[in-house]
Amino acid sequence: MTVLNVIWIVFQVLIGYNLVLPIFLYLLYSIKKKPQLTPLEPAEADYAIIVTAYEWVGSIPEVVNSLLALDHSNYLIYVVADKCDISGLHFDDERVIILRPEETLAGNVRSHFYAIQRFKRPHERLTIIDSDNMVDPSYLTELDKMFAQGFKAVQGIREAKNLDTTYACLDGARDIYYHFYDGKVLFGVGSSATLAGSGMAFTTALYRQCLEGRDVSGAGFDKVLQAAILNQDKRIAFAEKAVVYDEKTTHSEQLVKQRARWINTWFKYFKYGFTLVGRSVGNFSLNQFLFGLILLRPPLFIFLILAVFCMLANVFINAWGVVLWLAGFVLFVLGFYLALAKSPTDARIWRSLVNIPKFIYFQVLSLLKVRKANQHSVATRGSADPVPPNNNNER
Repeated sequence: MTVLNVIWIVFQVLIGYNLVLPIFLYLLYSIKKKPQLTPLEPAEADYAIIVTAYEWVGSIPEVVNSLLALDHSNYLIYVVADKCDISGLHFDDERVIILRPEETLAGNVRSHFYAIQRFKRPHERLTIIDSDNMVDPSYLTELDKMFAQGFKAVQGIREAKNLDTTYACLDGARDIYYHFYDGKVLFGVGSSATLAGSGMAFTTALYRQCLEGRDVSGAGFDKVLQAAILNQDKRIAFAEKAVVYDEKTTHSEQLVKQRARWINTWFKYFKYGFTLVGRSVGNFSLNQFLFGLILLRPPLFIFLILAVFCMLANVFINAWGVVLWLAGFVLFVLGFYLALAKSPTDARIWRSLVNIPKFIYFQVLSLLKVRKANQHSVATRGSADPVPPNNNNER
């Protein structure tokens, strides 16, 4: 066997395992005995709810009103309106604190610590909400249940707030897939849920320990944060009933810019996967090992395109290779179907799946814009709102 043959086989294995990993994790999840969580009546911890906005506050009243309707009595809301006109923001409730930085922060972590440094009291926990999110009334109560089990970091579930376009439905399908495998299943087999950027909560002490003093610029602060937590071999819990409603992408231009930033983030931070896999060997840690594998996985459409390339190449190289790749695709499709079937999936999302090729096409376009990804604003706005302007911010 030549060196080129070995390289070709290794390359195919590195791509192909991504097709079968979801179904493997699901099978492991299905047979693994689920730990019985002690049915505790958690006390209402004191939360700081940090809402970050950049340049635009059009959805802030709706976000704040949903937060004020929480069935929890011990929290304050900190709205960090970075580079925003706040003249139209008025709230009578004393639990809402509007913060307008004197200088542009242009960064999630900077906004979070701007709020932390101005806490009205020493909150035990903090949770991060985007400026286009709404929350279920039981959001904090469900988080309390997971913290009561001893976890110090918890990821809730982000469900679609809008399904009014094909792009929004496909975006919603993608979220369901990732929440199922990277949240429910991954946590269920003994590892950690991946962080989703919002709808996540931490003890204030842990958040400060992981990110204080680190100037994390551009998108992807959640990637840095989860790596810092996993480096300590702590687990991030998944709270599937702590629901945040997230505005889904409605415009193709918005989709391309958003995905370009996400792809840029993966290329920037996937190296953390190698670190965690390496640490897992010395620590004998399933938590770190599985999470490291997830971090090394390319964005969905990238490894699907590479897998198709490998299968087509094997038409001229090895017929058995084609059979193996076809089997891998069948298992991947089965895994994708299971994620949607085992989740409360809206009928509109099911109908939108025929448009997946178009969705992948726009993500390929986003791949071409990766190098300039951080030069675009991608704040998600409702379909009736104007498309965000291009600007040189880091959010």
